[in-house]
Amino acid sequence: MDIKIIGAGLGGLATSCLLAQKGHDVTILEKNSTPGGKINEISAQGFRFDTGPSLLTMPFILEKLFEFCDAKVNNFLDIKPVDPICRYFYPNGIQFDCYQDSGLNTAQIQEFAPDDVQAYKQFITYAEQLFERTKDAFLYNPLYGLSDLSNINFTDFFKIDAFRTVAERIDKQFESEELQQFFKRFATYNGSSPYQAPATLNIIPYVELSLGGYYLDGGMYSLIKALTSLAESKGVNIQYDTEITKINTTDNRITGTTDISGNFYTADIVVSNSDASATYLDLVGRKDISILKRKKVTNVEPSCSGFVLMLGIDKTYNTLSHHNIFFSEDYEHEFRQIFEDKVMPEDPTIYVANTSHTNPEHAPEGGSNLFILVNAPYLNDNVDWANEKNWCKEQIIRKLQEHGLTDLRNHIQYSNMITPKDFYQKYRSNKGSIYGTSSNSKLAAFMRPKNKSRSIKGLYLVGGSTHPGGGIPLVTLSAFHAVELISRFEE
Repeated sequence: MDIKIIGAGLGGLATSCLLAQKGHDVTILEKNSTPGGKINEISAQGFRFDTGPSLLTMPFILEKLFEFCDAKVNNFLDIKPVDPICRYFYPNGIQFDCYQDSGLNTAQIQEFAPDDVQAYKQFITYAEQLFERTKDAFLYNPLYGLSDLSNINFTDFFKIDAFRTVAERIDKQFESEELQQFFKRFATYNGSSPYQAPATLNIIPYVELSLGGYYLDGGMYSLIKALTSLAESKGVNIQYDTEITKINTTDNRITGTTDISGNFYTADIVVSNSDASATYLDLVGRKDISILKRKKVTNVEPSCSGFVLMLGIDKTYNTLSHHNIFFSEDYEHEFRQIFEDKVMPEDPTIYVANTSHTNPEHAPEGGSNLFILVNAPYLNDNVDWANEKNWCKEQIIRKLQEHGLTDLRNHIQYSNMITPKDFYQKYRSNKGSIYGTSSNSKLAAFMRPKNKSRSIKGLYLVGGSTHPGGGIPLVTLSAFHAVELISRFEE
């Protein structure tokens, strides 16, 4: 079949490899001049930065993708464990190096939260049980039709802790404010607030702490290079600088797509790796979806966005590991400002990826490449990024200097910023969100847009804004789900 894929992000590339392996004629139509979507890179003045995901979990999902395509992932990627997975800095001076080795973690917890050592072990067991109860029913399942529900163990499914929030479950478990803040952080992995998202999301710390955190040697963008190479070796055609503005149909059946210059591309099937909301609200014609569906999509709450600051500096800080988190003083207030007030937090939690710690060649000798991310509200009238971005930059630099990155400002050789407005303009993500849809309601994580349209025959969707969610492993699973549904309904 003639298949057109809108977007050469991770979801689009993974889908193209799977479909081409099955013998389909696949073309990717990409708006930008390079592949990768939000997984991208910037190189300048001898510094190199990944501009998207910086941590890989569940690498066996990628192994499965390459195996499906008769390839070995190790021939394309050098996947390395990160140890410690992340270094955490608290406002009171406590430092916690989180390892995959639980013994190393409990030894540290014994020092700063001795009364919570047993609670930590119990929580990891609880998170593992959540993962086991949800993985087959949710992660590895397209959840599209009745046949997808037949193998679900509903006894387990109703034990997924969806009726408490992440914060409520964690606050009940731990006395230590440090561990409470540590475990609440994981809800941000899909752009949600721990004070609103269901406790089901407590599967995320299990995935990282027990299954491990990994890095791709040379940078995370090497995944995009690998998938682009794999796709092209399978005969996939990737056409860049082609912005699709319309998905064409006749009698609610896909006929092709049209780009911004008016060029028409025929297709039996279209797979959209564009944001799901943008797909339904901007690309699909009004006649093809109901008023109710359009209203539902319009009212979907986006995930949070982010403000990115990239600093190339002529110095190394021994205090920094590969991944670093500098926590805010008042976590609940921070998330209230992001999700309720929809303003930039006055005291944001700061994430710093320092890949030159692992790949020294990512910075000139003696230097560091600091990729800095703080959570930000999705685009709204409360934040004018043209005026606010420089204030955010100064706030971040000041706070990092207070936390031990002495004289940081005077060592900056290169700087660049990415705002929510940039995320929207470059990737057409819903209101500049990074992770698609938020999970700030009990069943939101299970109600993401499906990987097949119910109203338009031949339209499929992949990427972080669709089921099962954001992040490298889940986006890759969305590709598997879309291909499975294409096999089910089209072949």
